[in-house]
Amino acid sequence: MAEINEKILKHLAELARINIDPKDEDKFLLDFKSILGHFEELSGLDTSGVVPMTGGTNLKNVVREDRLSDLPTEENDQGRGVESFPESKDGYLKVPPVFE
Repeated sequence: MAEINEKILKHLAELARINIDPKDEDKFLLDFKSILGHFEELSGLDTSGVVPMTGGTNLKNVVREDRLSDLPTEENDQGRGVESFPESKDGYLKVPPVFE
């Protein structure tokens, strides 16, 4: 694993678009080394018998089946909700201008 140094720290800060005060660089370097040390420890573990997980749970997403009768059509959707809109004209919603 590559050693974290000031050059890599500055590159990472640039990618993250953060400014690191030069007096805090040593603290960040120690923090990064500590974090990478944990990953090195994990990489040494034998995981050959561990079943891969896809999300930490056995729950499944429940969705309804699509039915053609639920899809909007011109005959059943046009003008729907116009009566509850503050202003309308000829069946269309009237909104204030965005650009003058």
